[in-house]
Formats: sequence, structure tokens, C-alpha cells
Amino acid sequence: MLADSGRAAVHEIAQRLGMDPREAAMRLITLSGSGLPLLVGVECDPNGIRRALANAAAYGNYMGPPASGPHAVHQSGPHHVSGPHQVPYAPQNPVSQPFPAQQPPAQPQATWGPPQSAGWVRADQPQPRPVSRTGKIGSALEADSLEGARLSIQLVEFVDPADFLFTAAGYKLAEGERAVVVHTEITNTSQVPYTSLPDMYLVLVTKTGETVTKAPVSLSSRPAHKLGVQPGETAGGHTVFVLPETTDVIQIRWSVRPEVDFNTLVWTVED
Repeated sequence: MLADSGRAAVHEIAQRLGMDPREAAMRLITLSGSGLPLLVGVECDPNGIRRALANAAAYGNYMGPPASGPHAVHQSGPHHVSGPHQVPYAPQNPVSQPFPAQQPPAQPQATWGPPQSAGWVRADQPQPRPVSRTGKIGSALEADSLEGARLSIQLVEFVDPADFLFTAAGYKLAEGERAVVVHTEITNTSQVPYTSLPDMYLVLVTKTGETVTKAPVSLSSRPAHKLGVQPGETAGGHTVFVLPETTDVIQIRWSVRPEVDFNTLVWTVED
């Protein structure tokens, strides 16, 4: 498409391809850096840029989240590749000549994570205290939910085997199976409601590295978790697992999503 047109705006390319403009810009920059005769440029509203810089200076150089719209800049600097088919970025209302591309001034503060999220930290602001993601049975560990709720999760009790609790509730184990019960308590220490089932992705990790998911049962003597935890509240519940009686459990793992991520918590089972 670029070879046919010779000149196009990033947002127009994205629209024709059905892509997000940011993804289109990133792909163009990658192609430019790979050696293709392609120039990815930017053009701006000078007065708007000056106003944004003035506002940034008034608020301590905090630039806020990435801009959007026809004057959005989605790259850290210009990428030039010489050749006969250079394609500058053209705005919706192109002018005769693009503005000269310049390197942006060095930012004095380092940042981590997307703006306005739990991972956003500036170097001139207090650093967050270290959060432990591992512990032993009885430990309380901290994590953030997908909605941004700060949670303190304590693994109160690990009952292995728990066959007597399982059969007392009217269930029957198959030959060679055993039951395990895990008691956890979740405290919502933030002002954001936690709306998920607290033990949705609570699993057992075996000595061979396999995971055992919870069984779809609840015990009358050990109530299951209920959906959600409101701000300032503590909710407890019991999770039941059924696994082969010869399987060695070495860890209990809690996550906010099916896959393991930086919020995953692990409690070690001692021999």
C-alpha cells in the first residue's frame, strides 16, 4: 500500500488495515529500522505543543498519559532511512513541507509502567515498598486485582489429607484419591471493590511441576468463598482439591488470572 501511494498518514494506514494507530506506527518504525527505504515522521500543532509544555512545567513535568488524536506522537524519536521511496508521516490536512524532525529533550525523571496505573512511578516520588510474593503457610501476601484493588491474602490452613472432611460432607473419593482443603482469607485494603471469586485461580503445585485445580464441591463444615470483597472487608473461604493420594504437593499458588504473572503469590508446603 505504501509502495503504491508513496505518502500516507499513520492513522490513514491504520484505518485501511483495520489496525490500532499505535500498532501501525510501531510496525512502521520497526520496518524503517530494519533497513527499508521508509521514513516515519511526525507533525504537530506548535501552539498546542507549547501549551502542553507550559502545563507540564506548572505540574512538575508530569506529562500524563499518551496523547491521542490527529496530533498524537507514538514514538520516542524520528527514524530516518535513506532511499528513493521515503514516506514521511502526513497529517490529515497536509502542508507543503513537514516540520523538521528533532530529537525530543532528555527526560529528567525515569518512569515505569503505564501512566495512572499501579506500576507508574517517577524517580522524584517515593518508591513503593517491596512486596513479598512468596511465603509459608500462615503468611499474608499482597497482590493487586485486575480492577486495581489492593489485596492481602493469608493462607490460614492447609489440610492434607482432608478425606474425613470430604466424606463427612456426603462425598465419596474414588480408589487411590485423596482430598485437600485450603483455607484462605482475603482483605481488601483499598477503596476499590474486588469483584472476582477469591479462589478462582487458586491451585496446588505438585513436585513434578503440574497444577491441580479446585474441585467443584463445597463442604458444609468448611464454607466456600463468596463472590467479591468490598473495600475494608475481610472474607474467608475454603477450597477443596481432589488428587491422587501419591501426589506430593509442594506449593499453593494464587493468581488474579489463569496464567502466572507478577501478582502471583506462592506459599511453600514444608515437608
